This record gives sequence, structure tokens and C-alpha cells, in this order.
Amino acid sequence: MASAPTDSSRPVFRFAPSPNGRLHLGHALSALTNEALERRFGGRLLLRIEDIDLTRCRPEFVEGIGADLEWLGIRFEPGFRRQSQHFDDYAAALAKLHQQGLIYPCFCSRQEIRNAAAAREAEAGQSWPVDPDGAPLYPGLCKGLDSGEAERRIAAGAPHVLRLDMAAAIAASGRPLSYEVFDADDVRHSVPVAPERWGDVVLARKDVPTSYHLAVTVDDASQGVSHVVRGRDLEAATDVHVLLQHLLGLPTPLYHFHRLLRDDGGQKLAKSRDSQSLGALRDDGISAAEIRRQLGFT
Repeated sequence: MASAPTDSSRPVFRFAPSPNGRLHLGHALSALTNEALERRFGGRLLLRIEDIDLTRCRPEFVEGIGADLEWLGIRFEPGFRRQSQHFDDYAAALAKLHQQGLIYPCFCSRQEIRNAAAAREAEAGQSWPVDPDGAPLYPGLCKGLDSGEAERRIAAGAPHVLRLDMAAAIAASGRPLSYEVFDADDVRHSVPVAPERWGDVVLARKDVPTSYHLAVTVDDASQGVSHVVRGRDLEAATDVHVLLQHLLGLPTPLYHFHRLLRDDGGQKLAKSRDSQSLGALRDDGISAAEIRRQLGFT
């Protein structure tokens, strides 16, 4: 891929796909929006490969990402960050949160959580709250677990996750938090965060030693990202990221949330729904210029 000159004084943007499938038009929209804003503000554009899920992420998909972005003609700075090479960075962040008493192990399966939520719904006669993604909030089944018992189960190899004690984390932040959203004209407005709507989010798993929330927070700070440009489906998650930035002593970037592309049924384009890939479009004779025009980038 062609490279742009580096300058630490310029704003830093990033495109961060996961190599668990081929890129589709939704990814092209995100990458091209980053490129357009990076050019408008005279910034730098970085590529990051978010491959923390080692069971689903494959080398051929990393190669496919490179081929698709090269075909689109997007210019990144040379080299890229791979999350799978930085698990030690995420472990250090978890250790810092542990020292603050803000994380705890949880041994509940998803089914156990659903069952507990359903039981509490029946008991209270009202719906159990769900997070912005529609999953039931964690009902705190392991929150009061004896530390010795937790250590015994971990030593025995029991599957578990590490959760953020959201109430304690919000209290530790000490003040209302917010972040700034920017547009193409650099007009900004402040948005207050409400991380409590996520409940005690998962920050790491036994088989994957980090989570999207934690990894993206650490990565953006490590790479000096100043302007985060991503889809509106991740707008709510920003509440958790801003809270983690504050708890870890990291800077909060500016944010821009772009529109989402949807299929004929109104569903967001996604690899999990086998949305047509850029590679398939290329094989059908569609040009990169046509893709740019279709998405509004002339």
C-alpha cells in the first residue's frame, strides 16, 4: 500500500477491521470515510488488524483486507498494528484495573445469565433490563463470590471472564464524563456518557485475554489516535471506552459516527449474514471507482 509522510503534530485516524471474514461495502464506507476526513484535516491514516479472537481470525483474511484496501486505493502509513501481538499491553491494563479493585471473575455461562434474568423478571413482574446490544444485564451472580473460592476455580481451569464492576468504576471516576463529536467542518459538541446501561461488561475471557472494549481503548492510546471514525452501531460502546480511558489515565479522542449500510431487509451489512464481499464485487467486474461513487466518494 502507498504510504503518506508521518508527522506527530497531525491528527491521527485509523481503520480497524477484524480478519474473521472478507470486507464488504460497510467496511468500504468506514475506510473511505476515514480517508476523506483524514485528507480534509491533513492527518495521518493508520491500519489496525483487530485479531484478538484467534479461533475466528485467519491469515487469508488479513491478506484479503490488504488486497481490498489496495484495490480501493486507500493510502495508509506503512506497517500496521496487530492486536494479537499486544496481549501483554492488555494484561497490564487489566492489572491496573485490578489494583483499583474494579474487576472480578465471573463463572456464569450465557445460558445461566439468561435463566437468572428470566427468573428475576418472573419474581419482579417486570422486564429485566438489557444492554444497548439487547443482551440481559449481568445480574451479579458471581459478584460476591469468595475470593478464595474464585481462585480455586480459576486454578482448576474453570471457564471464566473478568468483568468490570460498573458501579465501582463509575464511583472511581469521581465526576460525570463526556466526549466530543466532530463533523467534516470540525464543528464539535459534547456528549455525556452513560456506561451504567452496559452493566458489568466483560473485559477479558479465559480463552481470549482481552475484549473489544479494552483492546480498542488501549490501542487508540498506544497509536496516538486523535480522531476515531466508526459506525453508529458503536456509538453506545463509546460510553464504556471513555470510562476506561479515564480509569487507565489515557486520553479521550474526538469521535465521528458515520451512517450504516443496510440490506433489503433493513439489516446492517455483516460478515455473519454473508453480506456480499468487496472481493466478490471485484470478481463481478465492479471497479473501485464505481464503489467510491456508489458510497458518495467522488
